[in-house]
Amino acid sequence: MLYNKENPHGGDIYGKTKIMLDFSANTNPLGTPKGVKEAIIATMDSIDRYPDPYCRKLREALAGHEGVPEDYLICGNGAAEVIYAYCAAVGAGAVVEAAPTFAEYSIAGTHFGMSMKRYELRAENEFAFDKGFLDFIAAENPQAVILCNPNNPTGKTIDKNLLREIIAYTKRKAIRVFIDECFLDMCDNVERKGDKKAAVMPAKKGSKLTADAVDLLYGNPHLFVLKAFTKSYGMAGVRLGYGMTSDFRFLSKMAETVQPWNVSTMAQAAGIAALKEKEFLERSKAIVRAERVWLSDSLKNLGYRVIGSEANYILFEAGNNLEERLRARGIAIRSCKNFPGLSGEWYRIAVRTHEENMKLIAAMSNM
Repeated sequence: MLYNKENPHGGDIYGKTKIMLDFSANTNPLGTPKGVKEAIIATMDSIDRYPDPYCRKLREALAGHEGVPEDYLICGNGAAEVIYAYCAAVGAGAVVEAAPTFAEYSIAGTHFGMSMKRYELRAENEFAFDKGFLDFIAAENPQAVILCNPNNPTGKTIDKNLLREIIAYTKRKAIRVFIDECFLDMCDNVERKGDKKAAVMPAKKGSKLTADAVDLLYGNPHLFVLKAFTKSYGMAGVRLGYGMTSDFRFLSKMAETVQPWNVSTMAQAAGIAALKEKEFLERSKAIVRAERVWLSDSLKNLGYRVIGSEANYILFEAGNNLEERLRARGIAIRSCKNFPGLSGEWYRIAVRTHEENMKLIAAMSNM
């Protein structure tokens, strides 16, 4: 738990002010699938026993879902634990990341002695990744590169050609690459599950897609891909994340940094059940797709600067104190003042159901 430290993330709805609408955490607008809840309940008769320390059934299900060998997989108590285990295994040294991006990378990295080198994404370019990022990697020559795809809080995905260039360059230079794909399942413009051997070849020029980096794991042992159940399946309170790489020695090194029963019986059962919820995920993506457009247009009509998102959250610029004013009305949004590269005038909101989104816009319209 946090102790004498300000919460660096969204989702804190437990303070004195009653929060009726939470737009600060980017979870599925439909909540948690019924099948996942039932799977958790079904574990109640076995909670007197320790959970499987190898996550056998969960890893088997994940391997089938991702199309990778079971030995590629490591599971954790949320994506955050996997991030910390990764940083611990890499150790002290220079690491390149973008700015802005998810704060937990630098928090974990600094804890383990990493020196974070930040490439500043430009607002005038809608915070999109460009070739300058690859040049920055070459100039810094780090031991690792951390990417978030789609990036948090901008909602921008990385063009698949640039992504493959980064992976190819870092392989030649023996630089590790960590790609966080925790929000990728909520995006539409994703090239997925191609042939593993063909996937390492250059993509066709002119494509506007981003690549599912899981397809690039074959032949790239320096690559590590992070995913989680938190966002796609509304399981933030369950705490379940996983990572994949073909570097088995590195996975063993990561596993040595965490205790053996880090994934609870309930979380393992919930994960297995969630992977069966394909219709739920497609329905969720359809809602996000439509509501993201409506919400972005509504923010623009209020005069705010909105960054074009491809994920289930939106970054916009609206002046100071918006977070405090909305919280007083029982609505939580995410201030981005603690993101390197952003000021206190930037905010991130989750894409929720239409009813919830209308209430948010109505509240902002009357301020």
